Amino acid sequence: MFDHAARKFLENLKIVKNASEHTLRNYTIDLNNFKLFLLNERHPDLDEENKNRKISFQPSGDGENLIPLEAINTRIVRQYLFDMTGRGTARRTIVRRLATLRSFFKFACGQNMIALNPAEDLENPKLEKKIPAPLNYDQVTQLFNQPDTNNYLGFRDRVVLELFYSSGLRVSELVSLDREDFDPDNLLMRIRGKGKKERIVPITKNACGWIQRYLSHPERHLDVDGHRKEADSRAIFLNRLGTRISPRSVDRKFDKYMTMSGLAGKATPHTIRHTIATHWLENGMDLKTIQVLLGHSCLSTTTIYTRVSTKLKKEVYDKSHPRA
Repeated sequence: MFDHAARKFLENLKIVKNASEHTLRNYTIDLNNFKLFLLNERHPDLDEENKNRKISFQPSGDGENLIPLEAINTRIVRQYLFDMTGRGTARRTIVRRLATLRSFFKFACGQNMIALNPAEDLENPKLEKKIPAPLNYDQVTQLFNQPDTNNYLGFRDRVVLELFYSSGLRVSELVSLDREDFDPDNLLMRIRGKGKKERIVPITKNACGWIQRYLSHPERHLDVDGHRKEADSRAIFLNRLGTRISPRSVDRKFDKYMTMSGLAGKATPHTIRHTIATHWLENGMDLKTIQVLLGHSCLSTTTIYTRVSTKLKKEVYDKSHPRA
């Protein structure tokens, strides 16, 4: 049954594959979305009495939805893709959900639950490669000047921005940083990236100084001005409760400062990653080095910055040339 296979698949991801909580959550969401489609659509092969039961992957019991796994064929999966397209689902979301189904059915085949993978031969919707719009140097300075560094939490926010720009971290990588990852003597930071892959990245002297001052800030160990003292001695970045800051909190703070700087709608925390990569390239760093620093598994992901840089240089040329 679908529920049983889904539970086994998620357990395998967690225990055998050592997948992160973020990855497990996304796979669960995608499988639930497909299951909701199966229950709401009146496929002749599916049990009619299970159409409107609660969506869940809890252990077997009276509430289990008895969807026969072997009844799910390529036609049904293709119809699911058409349904998402008709609802206006973003193409990237469709591609991700199809990838989840491929992995799920591949696992089911390997466990002899089904004979064939019904999602294996389906093509992904074509994606338009969007060129990220980086900030220029003046915009970076404008953004960084927004946090009130006279305030402990504002000081923290400035450190977050400085580290983003110093080393091009992802939000998930930044919030997971521990004190032991920070090597101020050698200006290095150990990063745990996607797939729990570790890499060592350099940090600037400027960013290093900000981090050191934040870690030794006198208010870090005080209940004062709307924040609690440090409750997590491992984490570098703390929230107002003194525990590790979350990606959502970083996103909210970033949106606040983007609005204050007049750049709202033009950037996200990930834009800073695009920005520093573009600036590295424009200042002569080679693509292979940028790939390693950003933790890209494939060089083709990094080559998008060559298109960004070329576009920016063309814009500068057109504005500056007297006969353009």
